[in-house]
Amino acid sequence: MKNFSKADKQLALAVKVSRMYYNDKLSQVEISKTLNISRPTISRLLQLALERGIVTITIHDPFSNLDTLDKQLAEKYKLKKVLIGNQVEESYEKILEEIGKLGANYLTSIVKDNDIIGMSWGKTVATLSRYLKDDLHQNIKTVCLKGTVANSTHSNYSNLISQNFNRAFHTQTQLLPVPLIFESKKMRDTILEDHIINQIMEEGIKSQIAIFTVGTTRSNAMLFDLGYFNKNTIQHLQKDSVGDIISQFIDKKGNLVDSNLEDRTMAMHIDYLKNKRDSILIAGGKAKIEPMHAALVGGYANTLITDLNSAQELLKM
Repeated sequence: MKNFSKADKQLALAVKVSRMYYNDKLSQVEISKTLNISRPTISRLLQLALERGIVTITIHDPFSNLDTLDKQLAEKYKLKKVLIGNQVEESYEKILEEIGKLGANYLTSIVKDNDIIGMSWGKTVATLSRYLKDDLHQNIKTVCLKGTVANSTHSNYSNLISQNFNRAFHTQTQLLPVPLIFESKKMRDTILEDHIINQIMEEGIKSQIAIFTVGTTRSNAMLFDLGYFNKNTIQHLQKDSVGDIISQFIDKKGNLVDSNLEDRTMAMHIDYLKNKRDSILIAGGKAKIEPMHAALVGGYANTLITDLNSAQELLKM
């Protein structure tokens, strides 16, 4: 019968202690009492198990692929910049805070003297605006890219957004003080003939930077809550589209789905987004993944700011 050396016996004991600690989830104190061995000895045996390779510890870092994930998304959607938050299974509010900070910091890093910044409205852009810091660039203009008057008591955050941009860039945001959706194309075109309204729309078209998010077609979508659409229109949009960009509804390939509605909408046409120096899509959360994908496939953004989970899901699509 083989005689085990002292070292072999110690190694065997290290294996036993490791099983009790890692597999059975016993504390070092509990193991000490069970085996009648001092706690410092238990600690040394666990360390020995690590040093001899009896126990190996692998850490699966969910953030380790961030550097490659942004590059993969940039290549997939032909983007010049991708910024990804690092939250995992966070609430939607937490996601907004994270991407809002990223968006605000990125915006201030790319803006140049004499730039025009066009922005959509909504909770996501409002969150970004709250994190804007005092900016020293000269002669910055800011303009809202769509009508701001709602047909309900729900807030579209346009006033808050303009106030925050005014504060940060020392400017006076040009709002479109008209409804977003008109009863007819004729009514919208008549309003567009107004010199001031037309000038604001032209400023949006000329903007070098555009910041926008995507909306969903869920029953609680902001555009549906603002009172512009009747039940039949909502059902039609839910059937044919996956969401909206600057209040213009698109299908899963990024194509506009309703030319009649488009003709009645007071907003910069989304095709102008394709020609911006910086066309920034900022969105996050599970509900936004499908419309984000559609917007990116359609080529409306050259910059994406989103959360980690959404980024991973976009890569799978």
